Amino acid sequence: MSEITTTQKRPSIIVENVRKTFQIRHTHSMKEAFISRLKRKQVGSTPYNALDGVAFTVGEGESVALLGFNGSGKSTLLKLVSGVLEPDAGRVLTRGRVAGLIEVGAGFHPDLSGRENVYLNAAILGMNKAEIDERFDRIVEFSEIGEFIDQEVKHYSSGMFLRLAFSVAIHVELDVLLVDEILSVGDAPFRKKCTEKIHELAQAGKTMLIVSHNMAMVQELCERGIVINKGKKIFDGPIAEAVDAMNAK
Repeated sequence: MSEITTTQKRPSIIVENVRKTFQIRHTHSMKEAFISRLKRKQVGSTPYNALDGVAFTVGEGESVALLGFNGSGKSTLLKLVSGVLEPDAGRVLTRGRVAGLIEVGAGFHPDLSGRENVYLNAAILGMNKAEIDERFDRIVEFSEIGEFIDQEVKHYSSGMFLRLAFSVAIHVELDVLLVDEILSVGDAPFRKKCTEKIHELAQAGKTMLIVSHNMAMVQELCERGIVINKGKKIFDGPIAEAVDAMNAK
């Protein structure tokens, strides 16, 4: 297996022998679950190892793709790096401020306006009010939803969620950017604009960990690929070889 070493670079992300297990419940409906509770019946479940002993290091300024088919564990891994989930074993360490684009509209409050959600999301990502005030106009301009900024976000389309979520994240003073399939949503001109912005961040030396099924895009954005299959790392090396390893599965 070809492997890229990052010993010459200060690490931004360290994943050490991480394991994450979920319980898959066997009850198939709310009605069955309710009846089971009434009868004080134990609901059966089966452990599912979403990740099993995964380890790698991402150096400062690297752009790395996490590749794998649906259910391979890559999105779970990204959530562990972001801090949304905690590992059952092993540990995940990050250096600096981490901004995550993991789920469209995650962290948005539906009853708040776009303007209020900009301040809420930016605060969650570690910005103070003065920083948000200074960047607010640029965030709205990039999102291209200026006329809707004072509407409640529950009336937004998924594309509008994407524009605002992406715009907030990339205007944070970030060190590490995590992206999970978010660039597959939205129209072609906005996807191009987002890709160009990610290129700018890469050239500025930001560390990036990207999950995507778009092989052309990750080969354009990333120099390295890590392939996850059934919760295990099966390849870590140059992005072209990673794509080949992914396609060979």
